[in-house]
Parts: sequence; C-alpha cells; structure tokens
Amino acid sequence: MKTLQELDNQDLKRTGLKATLPRRLVLEIIRSSSERHLSAEDVYRRLLAHGHDVGLATVYRVLSQLESAGLLSRNIFEAGKALFELNEGGDHDHLICLGCGRVDEFRNQAVEALRQDVAVAHRYQLTRHRLALYGYCPDCTPGHPAGR
Repeated sequence: MKTLQELDNQDLKRTGLKATLPRRLVLEIIRSSSERHLSAEDVYRRLLAHGHDVGLATVYRVLSQLESAGLLSRNIFEAGKALFELNEGGDHDHLICLGCGRVDEFRNQAVEALRQDVAVAHRYQLTRHRLALYGYCPDCTPGHPAGR
C-alpha cells in the first residue's frame, strides 16, 4: 500500500507539477482530513499545528496551483469563502448548514435523472453541474434532539 507522500508525489508529477514541500504538505493535510471541505485558513492552521513553517500566501498560491492542475476542486458557497476538496471525479452535490457552515456531500439518482431531464427539455448538452442545498443541520435545527 502506498503512503500519502507517495500518492502526493505521483499525483503532482502526473499533472506536471514539481513535488515541492509546500505542495506535498497541503495535499497531505487535505487527504488526511476527516473534513472533506477545507478553506485556505483551515489548511494554514493545520500546517502550523503540525509545526510546518508555511505562510498563508503560500497556502493560497499552492491551493490555486493544485486546483489548476485538476487535483482539487474549489467551491464557493453562500458565506462566500472558498472551500477546497480533492477532485476525485464523479458528480456529487452539497448540503450546506446556514447555522454552523457544515458541508455534507450527497449523491442521489433522482436528482441526477432530473438534471438530465431538464437538460434534454432545454436541448442542453451538459458538461458539468453544481447543486447546493441550504438549510440547517440536525445540530442547528431548533427542536431537533441533536439541536442546540
């Protein structure tokens, strides 16, 4: 089994980017995170917590390079903050909590079928899509057992 560092090096080389330390560190932080959507500030704080001396401007630059290379996807939701996730291919959509900012991913065949039906009805050839549903997660829903 390959280590995260080996995967990062291979992915960087495959896209034509040199495997610099900042690029490897940023990819490692994103790959090892339990949260799939991280802001530049999240990545920066985690790098600092791990004792790495990488500036915030470097983090922004590396995230932009990794996005341009197709390794990351950038999402900008209602709060206006860019969140990055690994670009693993395949369509998925997002649920965003207006209370705490939590982002959950989902896949739903009925949504996919509706998307195709709409495209056909309007004679569009879809190349990509983005769907974000906004509401309150169970932790932020008043009256919900897990709510505050």
